[in-house]
Amino acid sequence: MAFVISDSCVSCGACAGACPVGAIGEGDGKFEIDANTCISCGACAGTCPTGAISEE
Repeated sequence: MAFVISDSCVSCGACAGACPVGAIGEGDGKFEIDANTCISCGACAGTCPTGAISEE
């Protein structure tokens, strides 16, 4: 399952740099994960300072 970013996102961008496949980009007011590109590795979740990333 793909990971998702909740509204707790503060748009710091730490997760985007951690994604090995480039599935994360800026969305409307927060970063978003492209579910079709996400490989569910979890690398992004460990970098989020607000804990806004979880498995869907």
